[in-house]
Amino acid sequence: MSDSDTWRFVHVTDIHLGSTESYRFNPAFGENWETAAEQIRALAPDLLLVGGDITRDGNLHAYEFDRSRAALDALGIPWHCVPGNMDTGNKHTDRQGARDDRDDLACNVTEAQLQTYRDKIGPTTWSFVHRGVRFSGCYEIIADTTLPSARALDAWLQNLATLPRCAQHVMLNHYPLFTDTPDDPPRDITDPSGYLDWYFSAEPAPRRKLIEAYRSAGVTHVLSGHIHCRRPPLNFEGMNYCFGASTAFAQWKDRWSDGDARLGFQVFTVTPDGIDYRFEPLSHVSTRTDGWGPGGHPKPEARRV
Repeated sequence: MSDSDTWRFVHVTDIHLGSTESYRFNPAFGENWETAAEQIRALAPDLLLVGGDITRDGNLHAYEFDRSRAALDALGIPWHCVPGNMDTGNKHTDRQGARDDRDDLACNVTEAQLQTYRDKIGPTTWSFVHRGVRFSGCYEIIADTTLPSARALDAWLQNLATLPRCAQHVMLNHYPLFTDTPDDPPRDITDPSGYLDWYFSAEPAPRRKLIEAYRSAGVTHVLSGHIHCRRPPLNFEGMNYCFGASTAFAQWKDRWSDGDARLGFQVFTVTPDGIDYRFEPLSHVSTRTDGWGPGGHPKPEARRV
């Protein structure tokens, strides 16, 4: 770009590459990623933020991280990633939910899964400054759990507030902190009408903790994925929340009047006046149907691991 003070970064999330060695595989996800990769290269961003779910089943197959890492490295663009639930396990629950097609307790994220992610991809918390913008990332959904990584997250969040301030501070998460507003009530996993609201967002107590920590650290933008349905950025009390699109497949298409189920990624342009946002849809979406295996979160007996 001609203006040396203007530059781009890209947010991509939920690419779900998977592996032919797994009990399930969808080649369309990989083809969609190749389309996204070509478009991202053409934009020549300074860096790429990857919002988790880089694997289809990294929480079960550690080898899936190798393919995903190689695909990201092949871009030739510096990238920074946080875990997603398909990489390391889902939001914690102490009870089975309303869905009878999954075992919610068996899906809980574990410390071993988080360590596998660290071994294969890198740290689950990080922060750095690039060209006057601070970028940070964490796996927010483990907040307030009993996992050792949750205690480490608390310490990291406290330290984040002591780092040098920048006018713009971008936080990368996987789960959205809320589905409607930061004041969303508790969601009931056992209520069929509330299950997806529970599944797709943080609970009120950890949400409040995270938002306060982000505010203390001067966070201006919170980028998330997980839902696979993009929304225009929402501003609450000076913080911009960006719900990102997936490159693999769409979900929850009719949840919001402003929801956009198109596949693609988010492009942010940094200018002397701030950060501008635009959505970049995939130029082509794969129609391949020759994959195999179940979708969603199959019960352990159906996984054939």
